[in-house]
Amino acid sequence: MHGYLFGKKILVMEVAAPFLYFSLYYTKKGTTMLKRLWLIAGILTLTHSVSHVDAQKKSVPPTERKEVRDVLHGVELIDPYRWLEDQKSPETRQWIEAQNQHTKSLLGKWQGRTAMEKRLSELLKVDSIGVPTERKGYYYYFKRLANQDQPVLYRRKGQSGEEEPLLDPNVMSADKTLSVRMLDISDDGSLLVYGTQQGGEDEITVYIMTTHDHRPLKDVLPKARYFGGVSLTPDNKTLYYGRQEEEGPRVRSHVLGTDVKNDPLLFGASYKPGQGVGIYVTEDGKYLVMNFYYGSAGNKTDVYVQSLTTPNAPVVPIVTDIEARFEPHVIGDTLYFETSWNAPNGRVLKVDLKKPDRANWKEIIPTSPTSVLESISLVGGRIFANYLENVASRLRIFKTDGSPDGEIKFPSLGTASGVSGSWKRKEAFYTFTSFVTPRTTYRYDVGTRAEQEWAKLNVPVDPTQFEVKQVFYSSKDGTKIPMFLIHKKGITLDGNRPTLLYGYGGFNISLTPSFSSVAAMWAESGGVYAIANLRGGGELGEAWHQAGMLEKKQNVFDDYISAAEWLIQEKYTSSKKLAIAGGSNGGLLVGAAMTQRPELFQAVVCSVPLLDMVRFHKFLIAQFWVPEYGSADNESQFKYIYAYSPYHHVKQGTAYPATLFVTGDADTRVATLHARKMAAMVQWATSSDRPVLLHYDTKAGHSGGKPINKVIEDTADEQAFLYWQLGMEVRK
Repeated sequence: MHGYLFGKKILVMEVAAPFLYFSLYYTKKGTTMLKRLWLIAGILTLTHSVSHVDAQKKSVPPTERKEVRDVLHGVELIDPYRWLEDQKSPETRQWIEAQNQHTKSLLGKWQGRTAMEKRLSELLKVDSIGVPTERKGYYYYFKRLANQDQPVLYRRKGQSGEEEPLLDPNVMSADKTLSVRMLDISDDGSLLVYGTQQGGEDEITVYIMTTHDHRPLKDVLPKARYFGGVSLTPDNKTLYYGRQEEEGPRVRSHVLGTDVKNDPLLFGASYKPGQGVGIYVTEDGKYLVMNFYYGSAGNKTDVYVQSLTTPNAPVVPIVTDIEARFEPHVIGDTLYFETSWNAPNGRVLKVDLKKPDRANWKEIIPTSPTSVLESISLVGGRIFANYLENVASRLRIFKTDGSPDGEIKFPSLGTASGVSGSWKRKEAFYTFTSFVTPRTTYRYDVGTRAEQEWAKLNVPVDPTQFEVKQVFYSSKDGTKIPMFLIHKKGITLDGNRPTLLYGYGGFNISLTPSFSSVAAMWAESGGVYAIANLRGGGELGEAWHQAGMLEKKQNVFDDYISAAEWLIQEKYTSSKKLAIAGGSNGGLLVGAAMTQRPELFQAVVCSVPLLDMVRFHKFLIAQFWVPEYGSADNESQFKYIYAYSPYHHVKQGTAYPATLFVTGDADTRVATLHARKMAAMVQWATSSDRPVLLHYDTKAGHSGGKPINKVIEDTADEQAFLYWQLGMEVRK
């Protein structure tokens, strides 16, 4: 679940490149949030004897039922595991420990565990380099060597200068769970603003250091959510930041050398919890740009600018009254909006900040009937527009008047990142990946149109053995849904192929083609890996998103279930060979699927999930998601939320699939109570002989930050569960 969302694309991310979600970096063209989607590949089925499983069921730690009865909008709700909501109580901690011991005792017995860890280490322990940021001839980037747990922040002079390590999180904590984010670099390259993150927490602590002698400044912003952006002025005197505070999103400024406790509130006092903020100082330092958004999908955005060159300049509202998404990009005195206003597939508007009245707005890049505008980047005097066409990237180039100026071509259907770089320089960087192509970073010359590889993941896997298909199937209401399939070439479709179906379906987020070592291992071992592009996502535009939110959320679950039925009908697999997996909003997805159609699946991996939808909005930052789901406090919304809430539809005596719930203490985004309560409920209710387990990490969370050895260990646990249930073997 994403508490803060500006981008609309989630790559089915290569877990071997953790810097992609650590080095969430701020650019002065806008705020880009790369978010980790829990991608878990595997297939589950039952292959052990009934007597052995009976023994397993008897060994499940008992969970006391303490019924709490509520009446909400005339409906009586019985919650027997409300006591497990208290994460810190001694009772809950004892229960977690017992569950973890039970899970470990079963997963540790799988004979293929050693081979799995070996193969995962081969695939994940590879050198990886992030996209660079240039300042005054120096490149700043994250790099993790194969034998390192966390990526290190380096800089180097020019293309071939000597590397200079700036920050090495591998020596900052004994257990290697502390990671670093690069937040901003001053225009002259003398100051680096960075954040440290503990485990998988969303919160970071913000520091500033000099780059020439690595000297830390006394200015430290306390631990909080700064996903709104942290931005230095070109004179290195002031730091602006957007922060989530108890009252809501707030914009503040900090004069370097002063006490941060005295940082004044600049704007945002009228905004409330559940709303977010993004800020940045423009590249030339002329403006502070602020956008406040409603809900994490940003379906409504308010945009303001303030002159930083005029003393006591007022904050000027640009748009505050339109129910649409507006992404502001400012160059000089011109604002470029990437927006969904009157354009579900997106378009670009041009606004003169000296005459910002709506009557003066001009459309320069119209909406496309066949492509979805994902984002724009302003680099090298050009507008780079990143589109999705049939759920694959197209990167088109435009002049500032909107006239076409070429396109960056890709070797295959895949996913390109947004272009990064400076408006003044002709140098740009972007990444490309596909299901069979590991992530590659390219340097692009905007003037000559020449490009060259900057860095590439060298993963030891043979991509020529795989086949990738995109198919379209009919959902329950007849809507055509796209789906990708990845498997070995020449497989026999006999209805007996182990198959993993992955999905997300929410928050306008797109699942696009991307290389994954776990998916590659799955295909190597003879399985089929399927990714369904469900409604609720952004793959086909804002209308596609809205067709899977609020009262239409059931469409998402129908799309997913129909994907499973199609895979069985087309003889890729059977219900005995079919597994599903998802995390965060995808955890809700698989939770709904397993409670609505338990007979359809052999097993489930449900990670960092939302499952008690009647109470979800009461915990952590879940108010951000009310615009997407609704709230049970509202009687009309309660009706459709309660109708699918997985926790409330677990029925005693039902034969549920084998299930592994995954969560961790450091998840400060999705409350871990969902996984705890649901694990207890399904363990109590199931009549099947398949295990229901909880994998509960006492340090990990929602936002990444795991050392690579921990990633391998946890992935091996999850995959061991899948392979054990299926009777599969690890193959190359």
